[in-house]
Amino acid sequence: MELMLSIVATNIKWKRSDKRFNAHKNKPATQGQSQFLGWIAQKSEKRMLHFNRCQHLKQITQKCFSSTHVKTDKHAQLFLSRTFALAELRKSWHSIYSLVGDKNIILMGPPGAGKTTVGRIIGQKLGCCVIDVDDDILEKTWNMSVSEKLQDVGNEQFLEEEGKAVLNFSASGSVISLTGSNPMHDASMLHLKKNGIIVYLDVPPIDIVSRLKLMKVDRIVGQNSGTSMKDLLKFRRQYYKKWYDTRVLCEDGASPEEVADKVLNAVKRYQDVDSETFISTRHIWPKDCEQKVPTKFFSEAVIEGLAPDGGLFVPEKEFPKLNCGEWKSLVGATYIERAQILLEKCIHPADIPASRLGEMIETAYGENFACSKIAPVRHLSGNQFILELFHGPTGSFKDLSLQLMPHLFAHCIPPSCNYMILVATSGDTGSAVLNGFSRLSKNDKQRIAVATFFPEDGVSDFQKAQIIGSQNENGWAVGVKSDFDFCQTSIKRIFQDSDFTGFLTVEYGTVLSSANSINWGRLLPQVVYHASAYLDLVSQGFISFGSPVDVCIPTGNFGNILAAVYAKTMGIPIRKFICASNQNHVLTDFIKTGHYDLRERKLAQTFSPAIDILKSSNLERHLHLMANKDGQLMTRLFNQLEEQHHFQIEKILVEKVQQDFVADWCSEEECLAAIHSTYNTSGYILDPHTAVAKVVADRMQDKTCPVIVSSTAHYSKFAPAIMQALKIKEISQTSSSQVYLLSSYNALPPPHEALLERTKQQEKMECQVCAADMNVLKSHVEKLVQNHFI
Repeated sequence: MELMLSIVATNIKWKRSDKRFNAHKNKPATQGQSQFLGWIAQKSEKRMLHFNRCQHLKQITQKCFSSTHVKTDKHAQLFLSRTFALAELRKSWHSIYSLVGDKNIILMGPPGAGKTTVGRIIGQKLGCCVIDVDDDILEKTWNMSVSEKLQDVGNEQFLEEEGKAVLNFSASGSVISLTGSNPMHDASMLHLKKNGIIVYLDVPPIDIVSRLKLMKVDRIVGQNSGTSMKDLLKFRRQYYKKWYDTRVLCEDGASPEEVADKVLNAVKRYQDVDSETFISTRHIWPKDCEQKVPTKFFSEAVIEGLAPDGGLFVPEKEFPKLNCGEWKSLVGATYIERAQILLEKCIHPADIPASRLGEMIETAYGENFACSKIAPVRHLSGNQFILELFHGPTGSFKDLSLQLMPHLFAHCIPPSCNYMILVATSGDTGSAVLNGFSRLSKNDKQRIAVATFFPEDGVSDFQKAQIIGSQNENGWAVGVKSDFDFCQTSIKRIFQDSDFTGFLTVEYGTVLSSANSINWGRLLPQVVYHASAYLDLVSQGFISFGSPVDVCIPTGNFGNILAAVYAKTMGIPIRKFICASNQNHVLTDFIKTGHYDLRERKLAQTFSPAIDILKSSNLERHLHLMANKDGQLMTRLFNQLEEQHHFQIEKILVEKVQQDFVADWCSEEECLAAIHSTYNTSGYILDPHTAVAKVVADRMQDKTCPVIVSSTAHYSKFAPAIMQALKIKEISQTSSSQVYLLSSYNALPPPHEALLERTKQQEKMECQVCAADMNVLKSHVEKLVQNHFI
């Protein structure tokens, strides 16, 4: 967001010769401007909700804002940076309080999670009071044991009386071990939460059942005859997820001392709002170690999309890691549970509270997906497995990110400012982003709109119909008479055009952002399905945890394969990343030679249009990682790519890339042949992108370990190519009739019902088409902003 602040506050160099800007400069403030005036205070307050339970922090917040003076000139408003307010908060917090201070550490979890034992260890480490709700509150209040009380009054009355006892209790600076049933009483939990950090000790249900058997516990609160312990524990998880501030994974075999250390680390992370920040890939580190590094928080990286210097946002520190035991505890988990745990590790609760993040994930991966496993792994043949990433509403892997990313975005932005999301699509992103943002709440759709630009003649007929058919009240499609690279480059340049973005901000109260994989909030959710695929292979017994796998991914913009790299960084044992290209094999050539060369290279239209890309944006993130975060090198390389259309990296960096990466490409003939042969041998229809990956996997993988091939789209989106590959002569004229014909073949994977439904309406809709001119694109953007927000 500070990109827009700098544009509005300091960096706008108004072009006085431009009639559009001069015509507006003396007008009174519009409604959009008025809405925009208060956004920064609200943004700061939003992040400070993390601290709102502390009265002294509230007072500092009020002091910060009451002393703020907003200055105005003719063209722009100057706003208080949220950084100033948070600096005051941090100063007070760390100078007055220790790890606990006057707040309580509240341990929550099922019976048998170890809350009492762990609580005592933490109390000893911190030298503070330890309170066990069972022993120190309930039994002293009732003058009888908990089991006697339960037998005396029954389940429902027990919960009510337990809650009343907790409501009459207060403490500060203590460690409190809750009962397993406390979280089922809302009023008492709200009371505790006012002055405490609630830590969820998350123990797999199977381990809890084993522990309770050893403890000879055969009944817990809420368990009626006919209800199994496992079912009751599963039922209770909804209450634990509702209340916790931070979670600790308690893997099998972890000692109480290890869990106690994890709790202290989790509390420290929760309180340290500065612990996880983002920098640009083009950030140049100061020579003076004491000089402050300009960083962003997760919420700011998501809102801004592209860094002010043209680079991409990456974590300043390393990705969080899970140990072997923690990963093993996720083997039996659902996709939603895995996503919640992994994304909580990557998103600070000050940006998105854990309970809210969980709600978003459940919404994103709920009824929207045709398969309950979300991203299942299917054994194809031999050592090859297909990761099916096409069960979302638009039938491509983009749904795995774009059903979640809009909710992340809507949570992070200030409530009184409008946002226009600009998206370039090579085929699948367009419909996925339009679908994802259309599922926001009514209020969010009024302040967030989407414009997706696609190459008019560079996507399949079905993809085009799907993009156009996905238009809705807050999303539109614009065809561009050029290729994807032009669309993507133009959007990046629009973001860097401070005159234009500043004009939209001041005149319409509207800020631009992106939902392409250049946006961190779009890329991050993709890490989950790569990790989940590996865990599924373990769960299905094909491998044991720790055994290596290779992944083969059809690659254009480098986002999907980069997400797999991040999964490895978190602890998934991926051996090789196999980069599969089609005839536009600039990435394959680069990985083999270290020379990224676009000179005399013309984009070819292929059967796999989603990877018909020559400028791979996310490659910059990977090179930044390989080059030890050398922002100066990234600036030089990618400026050279823009100006001279090529760059060469040094031999030592080439060797570093090649340690983990291999690459090759597939011809159009080989692609169709792979579709044909796979269907004949296994009855499985590959889409053209997956076929590209299979051809390359067959050629490059040494068969000493499993290879997971990412299937990035459902075959029905590319019906003409599939029918040509399968030698089906009855090729109908419309894409919808082609899709229905293919669905009658009784092949695997089964027909995509959501795509079949979509075909009934898509061919009746139209979209705007514009010339390959950035000024024309800007004109379209401004018109859409006017129509939607004014």
